[in-house]
Amino acid sequence: MLYKEWLAIWLRLYIKPKVKLGTYERYGDIIRRRIEPELGDCDMEELTAIKLQRFVVGLTNCGKYDTQELLSANTVNAVISVIKSSLKTAESIGAVDRQYADKIQRPRSAEKAIECLTVKEQKQIEHYILSGRQDKLFGVVLCLYTGLRIGELLALTWDDVDFSTAVLLVDKTCRDASIDGRYVRLTDAPKTLSSRRVIPLPKQLLPYLKDVKRRSHSQYVVAGSRGVVSVRSYQRTFTIILRKLNLPHKGFHALRHTFATRALECGMDVRTLAEVLGHKNPSVTLSRYAHSMFSHKAVMMNKVGKLL
Repeated sequence: MLYKEWLAIWLRLYIKPKVKLGTYERYGDIIRRRIEPELGDCDMEELTAIKLQRFVVGLTNCGKYDTQELLSANTVNAVISVIKSSLKTAESIGAVDRQYADKIQRPRSAEKAIECLTVKEQKQIEHYILSGRQDKLFGVVLCLYTGLRIGELLALTWDDVDFSTAVLLVDKTCRDASIDGRYVRLTDAPKTLSSRRVIPLPKQLLPYLKDVKRRSHSQYVVAGSRGVVSVRSYQRTFTIILRKLNLPHKGFHALRHTFATRALECGMDVRTLAEVLGHKNPSVTLSRYAHSMFSHKAVMMNKVGKLL
C-alpha cells in the first residue's frame, strides 16, 4: 500500500471521528503540503528509519512558502507527530509489518524571544485607537488588558460579556482554514480545559467597552463593515497600526505578552496570571515571563539589602 493511500484511510477512519474539526483540518493540511509531496508515493515498507530521518532533515532545512525563512521546529515537530501517529496505527492493525517512526530524531526547539511593547509604545497605540472612531480596532486594547489570544478575541460575542459583574467568558476560539479552495473562519471550543476561563475586566475598561457595544450592529465584539473579521485580516490591521505610528514590527501575540508583562510589573502573582492567561500550569507562566519579573526582583533584593 502506498503511504498516501494509508494516510487518507487513517485520516478518515482514525482521526476524524475523535478530534475537533480544526485539528482534523490541520492534519489534512500537513499531509497535503508536507508529507505527500515527498513520501506519498512510497510503499509503506520503504519507510525505513534512514528514509524518514532524511525527510525530517530536509524539512528542517527547507524554506517556508516562497521565502527563505526556514520552517520552525514547531512546524517540523507537527509533521513528525502525524507521521508517528499514522505509522503506529498502521502497525497496530497489521497494515505494515514494522514501522520506524520511533527512530526519528526531533529537531531542537529554540526558545523564542518574548516580544513585548514598551509602556511608551503601548500608550501610543491606546491613544491612537481610543481617540479614533474605528470600533473594530478596540480589540487591540481589549487584548492589552485581558491577554486574549487572537482566536479567542475574534470569537468573542457580546453574550460573553457580563457588564453587571464585569467579567468576560472565554469558551471558544476561531481560526482561518482553507476548505474546498476557499478561506473560511472556523469557530470551535478552546484546545484545552484551562483555556476555558472567566476573566475579570478592569473597571477602567468598561466605559469604552460599553460605548463599542452601543454602536455595534454585530453579535461579535470585534466586527468589520462586512461582518466577521478573519484572523489574517486582523493581524494585518495590527501591522498597519504599527506602521502608522512608526513603531517596530511585532506579531499580534505581542499584545498577550505585553499584558502578562504589565501584570507582573503591577504585582500580580503568577498563579492568578496563569489562570487569566489560560495556562494549564503556573510553572509555564513563570518560565515564559521570568524576564518580565527582573525589575520586580531588583526591587525586592534592594529591600533585603536595607538590612545591611
